Amino acid sequence: MSDYRPLTALPPVPGYTTGDVLVLFGELFGRGYANGLVEEAKRLGMTVIGTTVGRRDSDGTLRPLTAEELAEAEALLGASIINIPLEAGFDMETPDGQPSIAEQLKKAKPDEWQQVSFSAEFIAKAQTAGQARFTANVAQLATELERRIPAGANLLFAHTMAGGIPRARFFMPLLNRVFKGTGDKYLPSEPFWQSGVGQLCDASFNEVTADTFRYLLDGTASLRQRVTAGGGKVAYTAYGYHGTGILLNGEYHWQSYTPYLQGFAKMRLEDIAAEARQQGVNATVFNCPEIQTNSSALFLGVELSLYPLLHSVRNAVGADAAPLEQRCAELLQDGTTLAGLLAEADAYLTNPLINDSLEFSGWPQHSTKEQMELMLATSNRLMALHRDQKQLVCAELSRLVFRATGRLIVQGSWSSQKAAVWLNHDLIAQLVADQRGADLLD
Repeated sequence: MSDYRPLTALPPVPGYTTGDVLVLFGELFGRGYANGLVEEAKRLGMTVIGTTVGRRDSDGTLRPLTAEELAEAEALLGASIINIPLEAGFDMETPDGQPSIAEQLKKAKPDEWQQVSFSAEFIAKAQTAGQARFTANVAQLATELERRIPAGANLLFAHTMAGGIPRARFFMPLLNRVFKGTGDKYLPSEPFWQSGVGQLCDASFNEVTADTFRYLLDGTASLRQRVTAGGGKVAYTAYGYHGTGILLNGEYHWQSYTPYLQGFAKMRLEDIAAEARQQGVNATVFNCPEIQTNSSALFLGVELSLYPLLHSVRNAVGADAAPLEQRCAELLQDGTTLAGLLAEADAYLTNPLINDSLEFSGWPQHSTKEQMELMLATSNRLMALHRDQKQLVCAELSRLVFRATGRLIVQGSWSSQKAAVWLNHDLIAQLVADQRGADLLD
């Protein structure tokens, strides 16, 4: 695990320009962190090349996108996509003709989760099969990129793959209890994580979230050598999460959403970047603040640490924060003030029940019933202050975060010297106060 290294100053102005290339290693779905990367690359005049995870037919066969699916995906990305299926993981593999993990879990009952397990031999064979498929497709991707990267161009790979929950309905009731459960429905994260199905999730998270970064680094080694031999620079970035520094009572404090079970894989991701650094490869995991997206809806409460971003922006730009604050205030019900909303969020984030359990060296922490109930109740209460549950202050702040972090990652990748860094609220505020980021408040 890396030391806590928040970036405290904006990165130097990068040398990326027209003709340089951003390769998005992971398909773009909806709105989220990766949109900020694409937006910044295009702003700098870079060429964006996308990838896809492919699709599964009804019989489970993985295939490239159809012409119609490809056109839709490219329209969403606003760039061309290399149509080689880069689905990660092993839950759909059928080693030795045995039913896949996903297929076997169709017969499992959530209330019998403690009795569900798979043999280590079967998991190992499924992993080996998934890795072989994925790395073979990465090799095809590298071959195609060889043809597409102009001579002398700089190349930026952005790893955006994350997750890894096995694709089985069996998990949803359990995960809802772990991440949203209260009272009798509360399921402590630690016994779940130590169970057979929890360890399956751990292996799957590692494979999808972390190990795919290694496969990318290894699979593009020859391409990397060709680009650098031609005078170009090559950088690799990945999205991490390892808590965030937020402004509370006039000081910045590291905090984290709990229980962030994917955190074990995120630390593995940092380790892989560190290994690459030792080999002379420019690889950095950029640990970003929490945002609220469709995919984070399972983690109710993750958005609570977003609210103090308004404090940071106000401190950095003063009255220039007014348009952002006005947009946020207009989302609240009559009689509710933004100041009142922020006060309640601050009270939660400084509550000893939340703060006293956090420790960077012991991250990620498991949950307690009292902590979860306070978090979920606070989250629900603050969301209820909005006019429309589909138009939230946190959505407005999330947009600022993913646009700002996208800019910081692309620009920071050029001269980065560390395997893992933190992009905290203070750095986002610095960016919007600088001429390089003033437009982010629009």
